[in-house]
Amino acid sequence: MIERHAGQVLVAGFPGREPPRELTRWAEQGLLGGFILFRRNIGDLAALVELNHALLAAFPAELPPFLTVDQEGGRVARLSAPVLQLPSMQSLASQGDLELTRRAARVLSEQLRELGFNLNMAPVLDVHTNPANPVIGDRSFGGTVAEVVAQARAVAQGMADAGLGSCGKHFPGHGDTHLDSHLALPRVQHDRLRLEQVEMGPFMALAAELPALMTAHVVYDALDPTRPATLSRPIATELLRGKVGFTGVLFSDDMEMRAIADGYPPGEAGCEAIAAGCDTLLVCSNMEQVMEVHAALVKRAGADSRFAARLQEAAERSLQMRRRFVPRVACVGDPSERFVRNGEALQARLAAL
Repeated sequence: MIERHAGQVLVAGFPGREPPRELTRWAEQGLLGGFILFRRNIGDLAALVELNHALLAAFPAELPPFLTVDQEGGRVARLSAPVLQLPSMQSLASQGDLELTRRAARVLSEQLRELGFNLNMAPVLDVHTNPANPVIGDRSFGGTVAEVVAQARAVAQGMADAGLGSCGKHFPGHGDTHLDSHLALPRVQHDRLRLEQVEMGPFMALAAELPALMTAHVVYDALDPTRPATLSRPIATELLRGKVGFTGVLFSDDMEMRAIADGYPPGEAGCEAIAAGCDTLLVCSNMEQVMEVHAALVKRAGADSRFAARLQEAAERSLQMRRRFVPRVACVGDPSERFVRNGEALQARLAAL
């Protein structure tokens, strides 16, 4: 069972249009928790439908996977038209129309659901307080906690209306960093009161409403000066579970990002993230790293009963969410014409923002 628990906490990406046979074989054996797709994996919609059919067919019926994508809107969108194209969250929020936000999220989510996805890595809950932030910027709904909470709630409700899982990111807040965690390890030096009032505000307000959250690969001196949040038990467990009261699935951000990879080997990083409190690890491109993390999880669980129990808890929590949002490809062939026809008026309005 340890091997299966270790696999169920892993969501993998791959570099091309077809997944490596080794990964689909792992899926068949119950040793993988799902796939995350990027633009590099996606051709036209007919090809995407075929790919998602094949990915989902690899998993045992009793172990439904996460089939996920980052389709926030604006500059973070993996699927192009005729999938509904949302503007940046900043632009969408600037209209002050929560019903428009909810409707746009619902229509997009209905399309994603039909294509086979059961989880969209959105909404962003970061508060945009630093104009020089190189990675968040207009991905945020705004510069105040109230703006972010209202708009993110509307997005999450629209996603829920369509039966799609949502994931708020990046806990405890990536809005005021000067570095991009894809490239380096950022550090936030605000005191705890400021973090609770601003950075953590949206997470504290919405934690009970979202089925999943994602960690930030960022060090917060006032919370844990020694480790990024993804690897920090004081942040991921004591703060998020204990103080905030979050009971859903906690995803790591991509474990291949340099904020983590420059300081920790893949296996060690994966073990530390699970020990800290993460339930599902994203390894977004490198199959060898997926396998290295799996081997490290199995080895540590075999030697440490407390870690084995934490790994089992993570696997069960992850699987519980996947059984709530079971993925199914609801269309055959190319839905492009129907997507265009059904979303034409809304797309025209969004394009004008």
